Amino acid sequence: MNTESELFSQLLNYLNTAIVLVDSSCEIQYMNQSAEAIFGLSMGKALGMDIVPILSNSKADQHALMNAIQQSHPFIKRKAEFHTAHGKNTVVDYSVTPFDQGESNYLLIEISEMDRLIRISREESILATHDTSKQLIRGLAHEVKNPLGGIRGAAQLLASELDNPEWLEYTDVIAKETDRLRNLVDRMLGPNVPPTMAELNVHEVLERVSKLLEAEDSSPVQIIRDYDPSVPEIAGDFEQLIQAVLNIARNAKQAICEYQTSQPQIILRTRIQHRFTIGSAQHLLISRIDIEDNGPGISPESIDDIFYPMITGRSEGTGLGLPIAQSIINAHSGLIECQSQPGQTIFSIFLPISQPTDSSNEAANV
Repeated sequence: MNTESELFSQLLNYLNTAIVLVDSSCEIQYMNQSAEAIFGLSMGKALGMDIVPILSNSKADQHALMNAIQQSHPFIKRKAEFHTAHGKNTVVDYSVTPFDQGESNYLLIEISEMDRLIRISREESILATHDTSKQLIRGLAHEVKNPLGGIRGAAQLLASELDNPEWLEYTDVIAKETDRLRNLVDRMLGPNVPPTMAELNVHEVLERVSKLLEAEDSSPVQIIRDYDPSVPEIAGDFEQLIQAVLNIARNAKQAICEYQTSQPQIILRTRIQHRFTIGSAQHLLISRIDIEDNGPGISPESIDDIFYPMITGRSEGTGLGLPIAQSIINAHSGLIECQSQPGQTIFSIFLPISQPTDSSNEAANV
């Protein structure tokens, strides 16, 4: 470590608690990486921003902040609704501690994200659901594919003994239908080969998906790119990641078109997230891909089941696109989450950039 300040800066960045320093005008002077993750902003972009409207719209809370500066009065706020740069709200606890540095007055704000424990619990549930689903499908595949092979073999033997062309048509139907069912089971199982990992740019994946969506038909869905050019390359299988993102984006497009949404659009967004937990592993850096649409949304009753095979809310859906996408992303040590309300559905894909750190005590440290 070159200097003491670099040591302190690194220590602050390793904290799960968000740390923000503001001056006497409530303008942001410093934030650690956990704060960047909650704010959805880098420190460079946040410097000089007014912290007051971000922390609260309440006049009482704003008065408490100003009183903390003027009267050096610390306070704690529980279950405050925090407003991020992307328009998302999250529930936090925060404490405000005034201190002086020479002739300057500052506030040290510590923010603990209450939604974090809820999110970790939900992620564990999603991963457990996916594992259960995979085991169920593998068992089903074994029980179904063996009889199908026997049926097809019997149909071929029968066809070799028949001379009447009309009867041969029936054996041909049997063979084709058993092949169709076998292919369906294979699709339910997802990719049957592990990903071939190589360095890739997630924006190249999204551009390929955009072109495929635009080439499929002449529907008036607008594709909006909202890319963060600072997202570094990740290790992944280019073709499999295209398939995963395409499955989600295609579902979004079909839902928008069936619902006949006014001014239909799909937003492809990329961001970096710091200190993000997937399952039991915590990653210092995560690449997040959002696929957002302004369609009808997913009902609260259905949203917990959408990653199960054969579950679909569309009349012509197969219910296989999302489970296959989740399987691909899980094979990349990642995760897919979904948030939905009428007029806005966001599928977020989280892919590790950094190697995981030991987070066996993550829940205890939150």
